[in-house]
Amino acid sequence: MFRTVLVANRGEIAIRVMRTLREMGIRSVAVYSEADRDALFVQFADEAHSLGPGPATDTYLNIPKILEVAAASGAEAVHPGYGFLAENAPFARACEEAGITFIGPPADAIDAMGSKTAARALMDAAGVPIVPGVTEGVADVAEATGIAEQIGYPIAVKAAAGGGGKGFRVALTPDDLEGAFEGARRESEKFFADSTVYLERYLPHPRHVEIQVLADGHGTTLWLGERDCSVQRRHQKLVEETPSPIVSDDLRRRMGEASVRAAEAVGYRSAGTLEYLVS
Repeated sequence: MFRTVLVANRGEIAIRVMRTLREMGIRSVAVYSEADRDALFVQFADEAHSLGPGPATDTYLNIPKILEVAAASGAEAVHPGYGFLAENAPFARACEEAGITFIGPPADAIDAMGSKTAARALMDAAGVPIVPGVTEGVADVAEATGIAEQIGYPIAVKAAAGGGGKGFRVALTPDDLEGAFEGARRESEKFFADSTVYLERYLPHPRHVEIQVLADGHGTTLWLGERDCSVQRRHQKLVEETPSPIVSDDLRRRMGEASVRAAEAVGYRSAGTLEYLVS
């Protein structure tokens, strides 16, 4: 059991982690930007350290500073919450090199799933169903046109990096493709510093169903059930419901088994979510 955990996040996310740590009898360490000096999460922590002034890139995303605080505070582990450094493979590796436990998946697993195109190829090889489309980035509109004709319209143009509905455009017809392609590339570059996009078949009215998995460090992976996240606005989830009203016992079992194969294919550890489109 850890004695002290540094929470590398802010706001409500940090408070939820710290509250759980307190219930478990574990000390919490907060890190904060000077702009958040008087925030509730700073007061809630057992110990708090400033990361200095400046934007998130200089504070909450500053890996050397956070590891300095971890060492100074005697933290044995770092919990990244979600967002910021939660899916950052270099941070997970830096924690490991510093002898600090990263509470999350291994760096190699984050790398494997960090690119949607690479992840699609890996899942396809592992026998996990994927939406019809390509498993590599598409260079330009000319290449996209040929691929779209093979896949069939409507077409989704999606950023290979990131998520949260950013870098996502839909071409309902061939006339829409150029605008969707260029729009997705611009937004992907803006939010993820990576303009790589790929194409897949757009499913107009799917259900969005997620399977939760847990994997330990001893080779055991379990699936725990599903959440239906179909109520969305601009591709952002608004409501999650469980069990899903459209998932049968047989479909639930098949999705769960596929999720275990997916987690094992990347050597996953910790809690994770597999997201499915059910048409």
